[in-house]
Amino acid sequence: MAAAQKAQASPATPPGQQAGNHPTVRLLPGRTLPRWLLALAAAHLALAWLAAPATWPHALLAVAVVAGVLWLGLDLWRARRAWLQHPLQVHRPMPRVLALGVAHTVSIRLSLPAGAPHAWHGELFDGVDATCDSSGLPASFQLAPGESVTLSYTLWPRHRGAGRLTPPQLRLRSPAGGWQLQVQAGEGVAFKVYPNFSELARFAWLASDQRLAEMGIRQAAQRGSGTDFRQLADYQAGDPVRHIDWRATQRRGKPVVRQYQDERDQRVIFLLDCGRRMRADDRTGPRQAEHFDQVLNALALTAHVALKAGDEVGLMTFGHATGEGRQLAPRKGTAALDQLLESVHDLQPGTQHPDYVDAARNLMRQSPRRALVIWLTNFRDDDVSELAPALRLLRQRHVTMVASLREPVLADLAAQPLQNGPAAAEVATAHWLAQARADAFARLQDRHGLIVDVPPNELAAALVTRYLAVKRQQLL
Repeated sequence: MAAAQKAQASPATPPGQQAGNHPTVRLLPGRTLPRWLLALAAAHLALAWLAAPATWPHALLAVAVVAGVLWLGLDLWRARRAWLQHPLQVHRPMPRVLALGVAHTVSIRLSLPAGAPHAWHGELFDGVDATCDSSGLPASFQLAPGESVTLSYTLWPRHRGAGRLTPPQLRLRSPAGGWQLQVQAGEGVAFKVYPNFSELARFAWLASDQRLAEMGIRQAAQRGSGTDFRQLADYQAGDPVRHIDWRATQRRGKPVVRQYQDERDQRVIFLLDCGRRMRADDRTGPRQAEHFDQVLNALALTAHVALKAGDEVGLMTFGHATGEGRQLAPRKGTAALDQLLESVHDLQPGTQHPDYVDAARNLMRQSPRRALVIWLTNFRDDDVSELAPALRLLRQRHVTMVASLREPVLADLAAQPLQNGPAAAEVATAHWLAQARADAFARLQDRHGLIVDVPPNELAAALVTRYLAVKRQQLL
């Protein structure tokens, strides 16, 4: 998160270095060249029809052709000479980390040295990665000698992982407009696309104003009180009398109570399913997140909340091909969230069937200390025979929460009107699947009832709410 917030910039061209020392120049016809050639052809046809026997019109046409060729050659020479001797300087600051699906403004600063012989008119095309959407390109500009201009466009990353912007392309108009120079200026820049960490900042802002309900997060009713001493405070109406600190009250001459907070230094481990069912996706728009991306967003937000509460956070993945697993030992502090995001930013679900029991055994071997295990998966009713023994194994030592994704498409099918036979069959099937799913979850319940079954876009709020409930109820 710290790395994402700092957003260390890397210019496409180092300050003071000109971007055209070894330019790649491509010659294109200018806007006036086709018009000039068309006029020349029309004049030739007119002369051939009106004055065929005479020789002087043809001689005049030949002189015009030679003059036109010389004019075009001079225009091209001036343009190339101006670029080679006084190229535009390109500066493109770019964060090293972007958030998935979040609009980012890319600014490119163009500067023309004061000694340039003439102004440049042109367009800028940036080398946007195929995994990103953009708007605002190409950007037109007019730049006089000694001036600078900043051009901006909007970039939307659509996939997590590594991304890259190739060097910008400039299409410059020659002084007389007969040619266009297409020039590659500056250098490419690499960046990483992380899960959407913008929700972390929103959570911190709303938490400071006690408005977490706006994110769907509800504070669980506290049963008892925390055991870690926090601070001394003046007595307020409703404070438990047993929390009065009599020595402090005697010193200050007014009632003082001891305030407590939820226990710290506890452990939260995410057990992330990367199997084939996590590839499910029912997006209806180009910039909506895939289910697995929403799972990672929820994981990052819950980890942020746990770290802020003073707990350790770890990660273990399962259900992927051999050698593709990710594991992060439980740790505390801001750096732990940075390492967690770095670990999962390019993680993708595979085509393997997850082995729940094997995942539980691995976690039991590697985590002997009691922890809250948050199992993130995409559950089906026919998985009970595999998931139930895995949960029994984990619950011998850990408090285990199962969080599963509920596809919104089933709710849409169940809510459709019964207009015909196929629609009725779809509605009945959707209700049957929903009931089978509810029965399966009932068989997986334990005495704490830590089961989460929500649509992907509600997972983040549900996980944070359940985590806070575990802390308040002192289940660990």
